[in-house]
Amino acid sequence: MLSNVIRRAKTVKNTVPILSTVRGKAAYEGEGKTVVKVINQDYDLGLMIDSYATYGFKLNNGLTVLGPMAIFPRTVLSWQVDGAENITEETLSLFKLLEPKVDLLVLGLDSKELPVLNKVFRVTKNAGLNAEILATEHACSTFNFLNAEGRAVAAALLPPLTITNMSEDDMLAHKLHYHDVFNASKN
Repeated sequence: MLSNVIRRAKTVKNTVPILSTVRGKAAYEGEGKTVVKVINQDYDLGLMIDSYATYGFKLNNGLTVLGPMAIFPRTVLSWQVDGAENITEETLSLFKLLEPKVDLLVLGLDSKELPVLNKVFRVTKNAGLNAEILATEHACSTFNFLNAEGRAVAAALLPPLTITNMSEDDMLAHKLHYHDVFNASKN
């Protein structure tokens, strides 16, 4: 009886074509193929910003930075600026001292602080810095993209004062993360 089952299986195997071994080139393969790469998971590209919150930023290496930060491809520093109105040539002097020179400084401000945009722009121009001033959420993604391209980029980011369009999952993750950060600082 077992030999009949084996014989039938061989017959079925020989009559049913196996499509996975004989296949033509698909239209989406080869030149011009679309590839998706999650840059935040490629640690060779350096530091990336995974998320932002009202208390600070979470980086792709698991580090949480509380408050404003200055981030570079391989380094992150606390940036002691209370708000956009306190951005001066002095607070930006760090970015002028770097060697090799930063090609672009991405400044991330809370969208409610954008009215002081002209003042901040004048300060960056007087400091001799090539700067892009964006809302924090856009500044984070711009920094990540330029850093992944290997550009000499730095970002000075202020956490947003409020966050809109959060899902319930986002709010729960935020509360749990903040609770963990708070308890870690107590120990």
